[in-house]
Amino acid sequence: MMTNYKWIVKTVLSVLILSFLPTLAHAHIGVGVASGWMHGVLHPFLGLDHLFAMLAVGLWARQMGGRALWAIPLTFVSVMALGGLLSMSEMSLPFIEGGIFFSLIALGFLVAVAIQLPLSVSAGIVGVFALFHGYAHVTEMPKSASGLSYALGFMLSTALLHVAGIVMATGLTKIGRLQWLRLIGACIAVFGGTLYFVA
Repeated sequence: MMTNYKWIVKTVLSVLILSFLPTLAHAHIGVGVASGWMHGVLHPFLGLDHLFAMLAVGLWARQMGGRALWAIPLTFVSVMALGGLLSMSEMSLPFIEGGIFFSLIALGFLVAVAIQLPLSVSAGIVGVFALFHGYAHVTEMPKSASGLSYALGFMLSTALLHVAGIVMATGLTKIGRLQWLRLIGACIAVFGGTLYFVA
């Protein structure tokens, strides 16, 4: 009988494959809806800053456990969409790159020390960082892309990366490698700090 862990991995892989099916149907990414969807889906995977931040949210949600397991990722995706709307409406949001780099430092640190915070505080922390990531996603949207399709694409990819982080943390916990999990968090924090001081 398949364990829940294996079922989650198969589900994540299946959704990822289905997400890329539009690309298989077209020789080129295209314009409008097709362009928006695929650019949105791919965008979080193309930048290590976004990729590691999304994974860190999933890792930390798994460490927190309980309601945080779904509330933390849901908060991130929801507020990230709000950040995207702010960008689409051309409202100014300062400190975008610095906010993204600091999200890596903070989220990596939280995973590295496995800190437990009240759910409202944890949601507030990831919400602030999600605002920067969502704003940056839309700022980098191709001009030919459909805004709504693009947003739905990067929201899906973000959710999948959160799930990947949860699965990774679950697997490491089950095999008793909690120190590896903390090491991953430390590496994410160091990476964020390096970007902050080099960029």
